[in-house]
Amino acid sequence: MSTATYTVQGMTCSHCVSSVTEEVSEIAGVTDVDVDLATGRLTVTSAQPIERESIGAAVTEAGYELVS
Repeated sequence: MSTATYTVQGMTCSHCVSSVTEEVSEIAGVTDVDVDLATGRLTVTSAQPIERESIGAAVTEAGYELVS
């Protein structure tokens, strides 16, 4: 198992959290997604490491920006 934490910019409500969770969950190999609205933290757990670019693309698709 691999866990990585990122910061997402632009989320303001629970709908934002749902959108990011849904998009990131669709990445092959992802087993768990946790989004903390208050801190903007996105924690992704996967069977193997997922490339940052894949996470960033999913966050962008949801309408937000991966900043770190």
